[in-house]
Amino acid sequence: MLDGHAHLNEIQNIDAALERAKAAGVRGIVAVGMDLRSNRETLALAARFPGFVHPAVGYHPWSIVMEEIEENLDFLQEKSGECVALGEVGIDYATKVKKTVQQEIFARVLAIAAEKKRPVIVHSRYSHERTHQMVRDSGVEKAVFHWYSGPPGVLLRLLADGYFISCTPALAFSPAHRAAAQLAPIRRILVETDSPVTYSGKAAEPADLIVTLRALATVKEVPFDEAARITAENLRNFYGIDVDAGSGPGDSPPPPSPP
Repeated sequence: MLDGHAHLNEIQNIDAALERAKAAGVRGIVAVGMDLRSNRETLALAARFPGFVHPAVGYHPWSIVMEEIEENLDFLQEKSGECVALGEVGIDYATKVKKTVQQEIFARVLAIAAEKKRPVIVHSRYSHERTHQMVRDSGVEKAVFHWYSGPPGVLLRLLADGYFISCTPALAFSPAHRAAAQLAPIRRILVETDSPVTYSGKAAEPADLIVTLRALATVKEVPFDEAARITAENLRNFYGIDVDAGSGPGDSPPPPSPP
């Protein structure tokens, strides 16, 4: 199993959390950043756990501070070559940052991604149409629309353009998220935990990827093992990473996959 999106720098006692993830059968994690501090911490975690933690650096719309924009974008430009993707980035029309500012920053991030040929991990809360159009216009070839719960029409268009969506543990209870997972082919889905986001009163960690996969297996009416195999293959191909030699904090073999 491969967790396609986790904020590892926000998890307390990360060593123990990664041990639990590996014991659960997780063999790799894409760790995402949101700003300078989290990006640096994410890169440091990837250095501590090479082959197991795969870093992405981003500039999240929640993290935008006017006087820090240039420093953050310069960091993405400088460190993009050390990462599997740029993310988490995008637009969120529920946050207080002006829409025009968010759009300008997202456009500049997309330009970096296109130049450096990096995938993007897109945050698109209440902005699904706009973010899809901007990604398409940018020339970025690989994009995953994180935790997609938007309109089916936009989903069909982004799928037609070759992009992906990701599913989280919210798949177990969110009608909009389930509808997206039902509509998207499983070959266009990445699974994740978005740790440490809280679902049903519990803060997620990478070991909870089992929850996402169980829900996806139910929605797609396939065995758990098949859902895990296909989504892991999707992630390896999407990010261009090899996780077979990944090393976590422990070295015990994985347990049998749950039914």
